[in-house]
Amino acid sequence: MEGEQRRLLVRFDDEDLGHGAQVVLPRLALALHEGDRVALLGQSGAGKSTLLGELRRRLGGQVAWCPQHHGLVPQLAVYHNVFMGRLPEHSTLANLWNLVRPLRGPWREVAALCDALGLAGLMRRPVGELSGGQRQRVAIARALYQARPLFLGDEPVASVDPHQALRLLSLIDARHTTSVVALHQRELALTHFDRVWGLRDGRLVIDARANSLTLAELDELYPDAKAPEHDPLPDAAAAAMPSVDALPCARGKP
Repeated sequence: MEGEQRRLLVRFDDEDLGHGAQVVLPRLALALHEGDRVALLGQSGAGKSTLLGELRRRLGGQVAWCPQHHGLVPQLAVYHNVFMGRLPEHSTLANLWNLVRPLRGPWREVAALCDALGLAGLMRRPVGELSGGQRQRVAIARALYQARPLFLGDEPVASVDPHQALRLLSLIDARHTTSVVALHQRELALTHFDRVWGLRDGRLVIDARANSLTLAELDELYPDAKAPEHDPLPDAAAAAMPSVDALPCARGKP
């Protein structure tokens, strides 16, 4: 959509974001447009959650939200945790009845989502009995079930392997016109997203098209990362490792 006139969703013009009197992101300036697929990068404490929280507050009912710590109820089944994404759409009586006897329509809808997310057969299992990766997918399913145009995710693919991460991000893209996803997988940021926002020490230091950036530039967002102390890989082993250009490319690079 580069070069097209796109609807502005939210803009920050040199604004201070934080919690009460504590400013986390001073003088933030950026804009989010409809159709953007944004990777939000930065080490822990850089302000990613603060920015996502403010986007969620300003965009309100347009947002499907997937929090970092899942926000699931361990004692409830997968079905009920996913169904909670649409609790406000049903009456109190319907929601109480659904706890005892799942509603037919929502059951079919949640079952289809669970099948797409590799959770088939787990609909009745309490979330507390699932692995970390499975709980991550339940949280994503709940966000997708909200069926809203904009997806905000705080490290929604942190607990899954790279292949699952690509699959989950593709599902998110298929169901949302716009997304902002916080993550640490820098290769995914370059290959799957259109745009990268990079935070460092409470400052927005990268706001650019993904296909204009390099891994080295993204590495600068993580100054505390220690260089490996062991010797470099032998030439043969290094040659066998895939480059960024060899990764599946849904977005960001030609």
